[in-house]
Amino acid sequence: MHLKFVIVLFYSIQLWCMVTGASAYAQGPGNDTLRMNVKDAEKEFLNKNLNLLAQRYNIDIASAQVITARLFPNPDFNFANGIHNDTHDAYRNKSLGLSQLFTTAGKRNKNIQLAKISVDQARYQFFDLIRTLRFTLRSDFYTIYYQQQSAKVYNEEISSLARILVVFKEQYAKGNIAQKEVLRIQSQLYALQTEYNNLIVGIDTTESELKMLIKASPNSYVMPIADHDDVQESVTTKPYKQLLDSAYANRYDLKNAKSIVNYNTVNLALQKATAIPDVSLSLSYDKFGAFNNNYIAGGIEFNLPFFNRNQGGIKQARLAIDQSKVQLQSQQDQLEMDLATTYKGALRLENLYNGFDPQFKHDFTHLIQEVFKNYQKRNIGLLEFLDFYDSYKNNLLQLNALQLSKVTSLEQLNFITGTPFFNQQ
Repeated sequence: MHLKFVIVLFYSIQLWCMVTGASAYAQGPGNDTLRMNVKDAEKEFLNKNLNLLAQRYNIDIASAQVITARLFPNPDFNFANGIHNDTHDAYRNKSLGLSQLFTTAGKRNKNIQLAKISVDQARYQFFDLIRTLRFTLRSDFYTIYYQQQSAKVYNEEISSLARILVVFKEQYAKGNIAQKEVLRIQSQLYALQTEYNNLIVGIDTTESELKMLIKASPNSYVMPIADHDDVQESVTTKPYKQLLDSAYANRYDLKNAKSIVNYNTVNLALQKATAIPDVSLSLSYDKFGAFNNNYIAGGIEFNLPFFNRNQGGIKQARLAIDQSKVQLQSQQDQLEMDLATTYKGALRLENLYNGFDPQFKHDFTHLIQEVFKNYQKRNIGLLEFLDFYDSYKNNLLQLNALQLSKVTSLEQLNFITGTPFFNQQ
């Protein structure tokens, strides 16, 4: 009679926990809970992320350098007043001088070109930072979502076993059940609590990074709201050639690498122009100091490029061009390799996911109820029942991990191509 009571109570607790346990983890710290979908998170990220705000200043700084490059050199002015001489009152002697430097060989225009390329590079770096941080944001978002789903599975089983353990301890004290059954449930519960704690630590770490990206309060609790259509999306909707072409057209880090080649090419022209002397024209006036009074003279000044013709600067510029071309080719090769590897991986994950029965979770939940009925009738023992329940948990965790891997693989394709092809519902 006592054993039947324990089993019926066990069954009632089990069903109640399966209904209510799933919501236990979702209870956050009240008003600090941030319920958002991925587009809401992106909006917060674009408006509040401090790294983006800081990077924007680099564009303005580079634009200011263009203004500086457009400016002409200032003229030089000199004035001297006599102090002493033997023939005149020294203080009456005054001389004035005015000179202006004129750059030659188009140096000014080349400096303007370099400054403009620097502005482009600042923009490319800004948009590539957005690409990188957006990938981190979206990956963190989906990681938190699916790990929270796994946490609900743990919470369900832990809540169930914790209540069962209390009942079993009471029945053991009355001599109705064996101690080994109490210890087996207690051992299973401790193992689950350890696994659950490790999962929560991982969620907290990822959540901390996400909150930094959207500048959320450290005390807030993020509750992602995901669209289940994301996991249904197929990578085959976009041909590989389209992905590759888009990567070449839209990757800002690749554009930046090309701009470095252009920068070094213009810099080589500037270094060659530097070998040509600049010219300084001058105009001077001397009241009494020359061979006659009120002496006015014009002059020209430039250096003679006998020894220094900027040979080192020209050689460095040529080497920089060769180096930047090699780096560009390496970056293009890496892009193609990353895309090919990620695309094949996404196809494998999609095939694996499509092999799962959509009714798997529902059927397995129903099956475990039937297994419990068999345990109630003593057709199976406690160890066999707990092993089956553990298998139920592991399969749900694997399904969540597979869904996360599939969605993340599509996010990686977005990241590699620099184009939001997938997960945009």
